[in-house]
Amino acid sequence: MLAGKRIFLQNSSLFHNFGEPPIRRPNKAPPVASKDGPRINDDIRNAQIQLIDQAGDNKGTVETVAAIRMAQEAGMDLVEISPNVSPPVCKIMDYGKYKYSAQKKAAEARKRQKIVEIKEIKLRPMIDDHDYDVKMRAMQRFFEEGDKVKITLRYRGREMAHQEIGTKLLDKIKTDVAELAKVEQDARFEGRQVVMVLAPR
Repeated sequence: MLAGKRIFLQNSSLFHNFGEPPIRRPNKAPPVASKDGPRINDDIRNAQIQLIDQAGDNKGTVETVAAIRMAQEAGMDLVEISPNVSPPVCKIMDYGKYKYSAQKKAAEARKRQKIVEIKEIKLRPMIDDHDYDVKMRAMQRFFEEGDKVKITLRYRGREMAHQEIGTKLLDKIKTDVAELAKVEQDARFEGRQVVMVLAPR
């Protein structure tokens, strides 16, 4: 009798409350990781390709299997260089060297690319000559490095009644940096301060 109960319990665990067997969820396969770079060797799925050999000679349309065998015999790889034509163009080459060369070129291009920054120089209308010279030297360095300069001239208290002093100072700056920079945004008020942007020539 106990054995019968055990069999009943085992069978009943296979069914829902409604007497139907449970539905198994399909196992989700992990997404296929996309390969970075061109397809090589067995990843090339086309039956035929246009082949360029390791010497750079165009061999015309060749069976992909035969091209892979030729690459292996030469101790190299078959690399797809123009996938969007029919048949795709593939070349026999050393893929390791090709990838290293491409990475090196990309790194050099990033190094040559200059990101323009906006540096800020803060001034007061009554700045003394020494501070002015220090600010001008910093500004000159920024322009030589290819950066823009945002000049912020701040008025305090009763200085607002003598705005012509600040205007003369900004005009002096424009004259002093005329050979190195041009005005990108002319002086304009933002609250109690005047902002002007200069860009390198």
